[in-house]
Amino acid sequence: MKEEQINLFEIDNNKNNIKKEIEKLRKEIEYHNKLYYEQDEPEISDYEYDKLTQRLKKLEKENPEFIVNSSPTQKIGGKTKNIFTQVVHDVQMQSLQDVFSLEEVEEFVDKVKGEYKDQTKFCVETKIDGLSVSLEYKDGVLVRGSTRGDGFVGEDVTPNIKMIKDVPQKLATSDTIEVRGEVYLPRKEFEKINEELIKNNKQQLSNPRNAAAGTLRQLDSELVKKRNLSIFVFNVQRGKTFSSHYESLDYLQKAGIKTIALRYLCTTKEEVIEAIKKIGKMRDELEYDIDGAVVKVDNLLIRQEMGQTVKVPKWAVAYKYPPEQKETKVLDIVLQVGRTGQVTPVVILEPVRVAGSIISKTTLHNFDFMRQKDIRIGDSVVIQKAGDVIPEVDRVLKEKRDGTQKEFDIPKLCPVCGEELEKEDDEVALRCTNSECPAQIYRSITHFVSRDCMDISGMGEAIVDALIDRNLLSDVGDIYSLKFENFMSLEGFKEKSSQNLVNAIEKSKSNSLDKLLFGLGIRHIGKRAAKILSENFEDIYKIKEASVEELNALEDFGNIMAESVYEFFKKEQTDIIIDKLQKAGVNLQGTIKNRSSEILLGKTICITGSFDNYTRNDIVAMIEDNSGKSSSSVSKKTSYLIAGDAAGSKLAKAQELGIKVLSIEDFINIIKEGNE
Repeated sequence: MKEEQINLFEIDNNKNNIKKEIEKLRKEIEYHNKLYYEQDEPEISDYEYDKLTQRLKKLEKENPEFIVNSSPTQKIGGKTKNIFTQVVHDVQMQSLQDVFSLEEVEEFVDKVKGEYKDQTKFCVETKIDGLSVSLEYKDGVLVRGSTRGDGFVGEDVTPNIKMIKDVPQKLATSDTIEVRGEVYLPRKEFEKINEELIKNNKQQLSNPRNAAAGTLRQLDSELVKKRNLSIFVFNVQRGKTFSSHYESLDYLQKAGIKTIALRYLCTTKEEVIEAIKKIGKMRDELEYDIDGAVVKVDNLLIRQEMGQTVKVPKWAVAYKYPPEQKETKVLDIVLQVGRTGQVTPVVILEPVRVAGSIISKTTLHNFDFMRQKDIRIGDSVVIQKAGDVIPEVDRVLKEKRDGTQKEFDIPKLCPVCGEELEKEDDEVALRCTNSECPAQIYRSITHFVSRDCMDISGMGEAIVDALIDRNLLSDVGDIYSLKFENFMSLEGFKEKSSQNLVNAIEKSKSNSLDKLLFGLGIRHIGKRAAKILSENFEDIYKIKEASVEELNALEDFGNIMAESVYEFFKKEQTDIIIDKLQKAGVNLQGTIKNRSSEILLGKTICITGSFDNYTRNDIVAMIEDNSGKSSSSVSKKTSYLIAGDAAGSKLAKAQELGIKVLSIEDFINIIKEGNE
């Protein structure tokens, strides 16, 4: 083979690998976007998420031929939850360009200075870790509050916004304006809420940001009021004209609006960097969480000239602080058995204060992770709270080893029941497959009764443990056969507390099916997936009868999730539990949406271009109302592409794959006449 041919082969092979990595990164980021924006339940830290995003951006920049409109780098945030009325933003609520080094900040300042000379100043502000909202005032009176959503469409949360004491319902001016801010939960309030939850044997909130987001999306406005959310406003979106950002903030303060408290007006690059460092040093002392510092061009006319990309403004960057790190010592490594049987190593640490809280233990995820990090009992380690939330071991200080450190042997038997542990081919986790393992029973029940599942108030971990010890609980179905006298026999229980628990169990019977499904602890099925199942099947028995193919065809469902649900409902133990639940009168009915027809059942439809009389949301609604599935990209699985004016790459790809292309009129005709 000629040298030129070899080189071409190597180039093609490299491009193919890059394309695969890009596609893998997109799927991973979209998965975490759904958890973060739609479910307020992130699995990874902001720092880890940012690293994934930066890698994708770098690869797309170097390989622009692989950029597609559906890439997470081209979109903002997540979808709205459809719990509240949708709001179309008159001014797009964009995110910010993240940077992770002070050198990148300097480059940004130099670039602006190079183009606009010395007339440019910069405002450096705290980047509040909360939920972005828009507030609209008409003649000085608050008329609407909405979330960012995907930047174009958010959720109307006005009743909840009005419960925030720092949001004035009437301004000290009669202006009509729209402002943007960040709703957050002060640290003290977060701690107070968790103390109350612990006292009531309820699941704690994971972190202030998720607590703020989840609270603002509550249907109970009184709960919002009770949780004492707060807000910082940082921009005037429309309604008044100013010459500088600082001037607009002064105006907002005089109008009675709470603005970003910590901000610096800087002229030079050195002043900008110094301001970032000052804010960084104060992080622990602040009453609220921040995850960075925002550097904005102060001159609003220059901002207008600089413009924006589809996702971010060009006149600002957000510097992300690295996680705070502290050194401590590994005192021991113990084993924990989860509700799905996964055995996880947990390090017991010499207590140390990191990012505002005392850390004394943290999970090592799995044994491969422990081996890769080479963590031993007695090691000195550096820990951090990734994203200022989740404690983790960053690295081992091997240079401090003195020979007394001990390696931890990977177990072969379950530490609780003694059964042999197994490892599936496609997993790194070791699992106990004994369904009667006390640890699995305990964790599955504590999960089932938790706030996000069946919400059986008062049934905390200690009570579950005591009931298992008395052989009153062997699975979650047994909860509904518990009686008043069972609780009275427990230490510390009196008539009132026993009756309260009986009432809580009775009340849980009427919960929606998605809460029950999530509570059953099906592997790979979170709250969102449980809701999808509930909305697409008549009852739990229909889910049990569904094939892997039927489950896989559900929107936002993948093959792994489909197979997991299928396998779960084929187990004999599952039949036993469902039978107990049915006899106890627990709700097993789904919340299947009433659809106009099933004409599009099993069809996946993509939309491209613009349409005179229909928005994209209108068309998606029609697809779903007729049992179809809407997709944001064209693939071999696509049944139809609905193409409007200015259709682009999706049309070309559909034609290349031989996918049927419809006009909006063709599509409506299919729905009306059932004529494919």
